Amino acid sequence: MDVQIQSVKFDASKQLVEFINAKMAKLERFAEPTSAEVVLKLEKDAEKGNKIAVITLRIPGGDMRAEAQARTFEEAFDTAMDAIKRQIEKRRE
Repeated sequence: MDVQIQSVKFDASKQLVEFINAKMAKLERFAEPTSAEVVLKLEKDAEKGNKIAVITLRIPGGDMRAEAQARTFEEAFDTAMDAIKRQIEKRRE
C-alpha cells in the first residue's frame, strides 16, 4: 500500500514516520486499501492538544476519513486509526 505522509508547519521526525508506516501496514489485515494519506497538523489550541492527525484511506467501494486531536501525534494517529477500523467493520456488516 502506498502511504503518503504530509506534515503541515513542521518536519516529521524519522521515528514518527516509521511509527505511522508500521501502523498502516497492520491495517492491510482488515481491508485492501489501494493507498492512504496521513496529514499531521499543528493547531494553536494547546488546551485540548495541539496535534491533529487526519487519515484518508482509499479502498474499493469508497474512501474513509478520520480525524483526531491530542497532545501527541502518536496519540492522535492511534485515535484516528481506531475510528478507521470501526468504519471498516461497519462497512463489512
